[in-house]
Amino acid sequence: MARGKNEWATKVFTLVKSGQLPAAVAQIKVAPTVADLSRLQTLLATLPSTPAQKQLDKVVEEERAMLAAPRLHRSP
Repeated sequence: MARGKNEWATKVFTLVKSGQLPAAVAQIKVAPTVADLSRLQTLLATLPSTPAQKQLDKVVEEERAMLAAPRLHRSP
């Protein structure tokens, strides 16, 4: 079953835009790949800067760094 490259990032971005930040953070913590987090970061950059947005950016960056560590890669 093929899935679009931006599917995960788009779904999480939709959660953010609808104001469901706790649900978005939960999804970010189980992100499939670093590339997906990078795509999400690109989408988040289009939103206006707010305190909640800055906190979400911080969570994405922390998860991206953790997922990039070789010993923490999730199995496919």
